[in-house]
Formats: sequence, C-alpha cells, structure tokens
Amino acid sequence: MEEQLSFEEAFARLEEAVAALQDGKLPLERALSTYQQGMALAQYCNEMLQQAELTVQQLSVDDSGSPVVHSLDGLNE
Repeated sequence: MEEQLSFEEAFARLEEAVAALQDGKLPLERALSTYQQGMALAQYCNEMLQQAELTVQQLSVDDSGSPVVHSLDGLNE
C-alpha cells in the first residue's frame, strides 16, 4: 500500500471492494481492478494483524505473587 492507512480504514475499504464485487454491476476491467485492490488491502490488513499479534502479551502471576509477562506463544520475556 502506498499510503499508510489505519487497520480500520483499510478494512473499511476492503469491505467496500467486496460489496462492489458482490453487487456484480461493475464492468470487467473495473471489477478486476477492484479485486486487485481488495487483495492488496486484505494482505495489508493481515500483515497489520500479524504485527499486532506479536505485541500482544499475556500477564499472569507466579507462585510468589509476582507478575510474569508471557509472549503470545507462551515464552517468558
């Protein structure tokens, strides 16, 4: 994506592309262009979700009552 969109903006554009394609009223060339844009938006959203997933951490308490930070995959940081 050339411009930096927030996840919400990109997802909204993706929903618009899907709705336009589902409508079935676009000329073939426009439909192909919309499909390509939608695929790029889907990839962009997926990458943003993967980046967010890497930053999500789970907090727990150990036996002594101290907080422990775990990464999403369960490894201590």
